[in-house]
Amino acid sequence: MNAQNVDASDADAQNADAPASDAQNTDPQNTDAPDSDAQSITVIGLGQMGSALAGAFLAAGHRTTVWNRTPGKADSLVTRGAVRAASVAKAVEASELVVLCVLDYPAVRGLLAPVAGSLRGRVLVNLTSGSPEQARAEAEWAAEHGVGYLDGAVMTTPPGVGDSASMFLYSGSPELLAGHRATLAVLGDPVDLGPDAGLASLYDAGLLGLMWSVFGGWLHATALAGADGVPARDFTAVATRWLKTVAWFMTTYAEQIDEGKYPGDDATIDVQVATIGHLLHAGEARGIDNRLPELHLELMRAAVEAGHGGDSYARIIENFRM
Repeated sequence: MNAQNVDASDADAQNADAPASDAQNTDPQNTDAPDSDAQSITVIGLGQMGSALAGAFLAAGHRTTVWNRTPGKADSLVTRGAVRAASVAKAVEASELVVLCVLDYPAVRGLLAPVAGSLRGRVLVNLTSGSPEQARAEAEWAAEHGVGYLDGAVMTTPPGVGDSASMFLYSGSPELLAGHRATLAVLGDPVDLGPDAGLASLYDAGLLGLMWSVFGGWLHATALAGADGVPARDFTAVATRWLKTVAWFMTTYAEQIDEGKYPGDDATIDVQVATIGHLLHAGEARGIDNRLPELHLELMRAAVEAGHGGDSYARIIENFRM
């Protein structure tokens, strides 16, 4: 989820080891005796999200080294006690745990390939947005070079970093996550998706799709109610309560999907085809763009035409599977 918060300049690997203007600038507070629970952590990439990550580690008392292609982006963090590394190599060498948050996976490889030797034996936590295939390829590269690897997805925006309610999805070695869980928990709730390194990216893509679909449905409904003078805040207060019921249906339908059986013992697709007609009529009468519910109707009708009108709405997953 964090790609939009990464500065494009972080992706430039050409000057990865070029000296920074303020090499190894250490705030005096870092000369104090270290906290027994503190860990040395390196954060590479200081866009909005990377800076938030580094800030959360600092706030938790961890010895934090930072690097960014544009050295000035580290200034505020150095003021708070971070160490500014002169190069990617120096940044990697400073810590056992290296957290990376840059523009994309080509930038990741461009930054790390020249310092692969220095990474050996360390743990790399890659919070860069990308595809499941890219994450799996990066995990293979890390294994070939003796680097522990966790791929991650940040399910919040920068202001949410450091909030225990924010989810951080991780996939890769469960043992590595268990060993560093306490440290990573300062960023948000660490959710272990298992050993397949591609799952964090896969979940990220799916959850963003869910978010946009919910937003789209909410905006359509809010426009519909607003056409009759209902304030968005009033409608939304009821809508968010309704979403708890929707979540219950999702949980029930998930079991049906896993079993491949779709009993229509709550509300059949036939019934919902009739019901959506009321929504379409209300939208048309108020000049509301009905393309979103029309798509839902198209999917429902396809299921009915295939002989599944008596099944639950969960059956429509088969339309998506094609």
